[in-house]
Amino acid sequence: MAQGVFAITEQRDGAFRKVSYEVVSEGRRIADGLGTDLTAAVLGAEVEGICAELEKYGPDKVLVADDAALAEYTTDAYTNVLADLIKAADPAVIILGATMQGKDLAARLAARLEAGLAMDCTGVNLNGDQLVLTRPMFGGKIMAEVEIEGTPRIVAVRPNVMAIAEAAKNGSIEKAAVNVGEVKTSVIERKMEVTDKVELTEADIVVSGGRGTGGDFAAIDALATALNAAVGASRSAVDEGWRSHGDQVGQTGKVVSPTLYIACGISGAIQHLAGMSTSKYIVAINKDAEAPIFAKADFGVVGDLFQILPALAEEVNKLSS
Repeated sequence: MAQGVFAITEQRDGAFRKVSYEVVSEGRRIADGLGTDLTAAVLGAEVEGICAELEKYGPDKVLVADDAALAEYTTDAYTNVLADLIKAADPAVIILGATMQGKDLAARLAARLEAGLAMDCTGVNLNGDQLVLTRPMFGGKIMAEVEIEGTPRIVAVRPNVMAIAEAAKNGSIEKAAVNVGEVKTSVIERKMEVTDKVELTEADIVVSGGRGTGGDFAAIDALATALNAAVGASRSAVDEGWRSHGDQVGQTGKVVSPTLYIACGISGAIQHLAGMSTSKYIVAINKDAEAPIFAKADFGVVGDLFQILPALAEEVNKLSS
């Protein structure tokens, strides 16, 4: 009978992404609730040295698939390796982050393993040995509670939502046999933006601008710097060419769940709300008192963002100096 929880971590250039700690922490909580063990999987090249970082989050076992063929993420190579590891472990639950990589991988694993999948979950509750999963549907218009039939059950959790909790265990680290199998894709070139900006999907604070900026993001950038925040943008701002697509928040952009989301000059179309509605606190700044964003905001300021943001940044800098 399938049992155990299997957490799939994500690393980039030999460093775990924040979502990995969230996934392992949530996996530990689920495993404790089910009275079973937690296995964490690490894939990549020359990654064995970073595995000890996971120990304080409670895995009973860390499986390391360390191979040169896994240096760059490709769907088929990672799916082939993980499918073998999962079949050998026979877990009841598989958990991973709903990042761009995680979403791609989760769908392929679900097909390969004939497993049920709940994507972009913002909550996981236990009802006996069943998982009740909360996830947005219809563009975020509703938050549905769903259950997955059969095993294994694949749960892809929204980044920056699950709590990171330490639960140190004397777990083992084991090097797994790697069978990459047939790989039909390869990475020809990787172009990475060299930046010291905060990663949008992992940021605790996001300052976003929309059409109301008129393309001038200087005040938004200044406030983001003062708050050590990431900068986001609405689709209209991206379509106008004011910001890159990598900054877009919304249904066709990135989904974020920061502690604080500051929406500046953003009307609040449903497509944008779908990308940030699970933020803990939402602050809206807009000249239009009737803008839909105010209905979603915890705090609202009706006024000119070009006057409000510099004053806010100045006060933040005073407090932090």
